Amino acid sequence: MKILLLSLILSVTLTGSSIYDFKVAGLDGNDIDFSKFKGKKIMVVNTASKCGNTPQYADLEKLYEKYKDKLVIVGFPANNFNQQEPGTKDEIAEFCKKNYGVTFPMADKVSVRGEDIHPLFKWLVDQSKELAKNIPSDNSKDLVWKRFLQDPVIWNFTKFLLDEKGNLVAVFHNKVGPMSEEVLKYLN
Repeated sequence: MKILLLSLILSVTLTGSSIYDFKVAGLDGNDIDFSKFKGKKIMVVNTASKCGNTPQYADLEKLYEKYKDKLVIVGFPANNFNQQEPGTKDEIAEFCKKNYGVTFPMADKVSVRGEDIHPLFKWLVDQSKELAKNIPSDNSKDLVWKRFLQDPVIWNFTKFLLDEKGNLVAVFHNKVGPMSEEVLKYLN
C-alpha cells in the first residue's frame, strides 16, 4: 500500500496536475517556475531555429512586449521535426537574441513528441484532448479541429494558450501567426 501511495505521489509530481506544478531548465541556466506566472496568461510554444516558421520569433517577441503585463510566453526549442533545432543551448540563445531580439523566457531544448516527450508537453497534449471533447462533430470543420486537438504538436511553433488560472483555453496551429486576430482575441 505504501508503494502504491508513493507511486501516485511521484506520478503527480513528475507529470503535474496543473501548469503551476512545472519547473523547467531555462536556456540561461536558471529554472523557469510556472507557479510564478499565476494570474497571467501563459503561451507555450515549441520552437526551432531552422524552420520555415522561425520568423514567428519576431511576432512572438512583439506579442510578449505588447502584453507582458498580462501574458508570459515560454519558448521550448525542440529538435523533433527534421532536425530543425540542432544547436546547443548557447547557440540557440545567441540565435534568438541576435536575430529576433527574444526577451521572453526560453527553456532548454526538449522533446515535444514521441516516447521521450517532456512531461510538460505530455500534460499540454492531454489538456488539448480534453478541449477536443467539448467540440461538436456537426460539420467537417469541427471534425478537422477536433482531430487537430487530439494530436496538436505536428510541427514547430504550435502554440498553447492558458488563462490566468492555468486552464488551457486554446491551441494554435503552427501556421497561425502570434499577432493574428485568432490569438489577439484572447488578449484584448
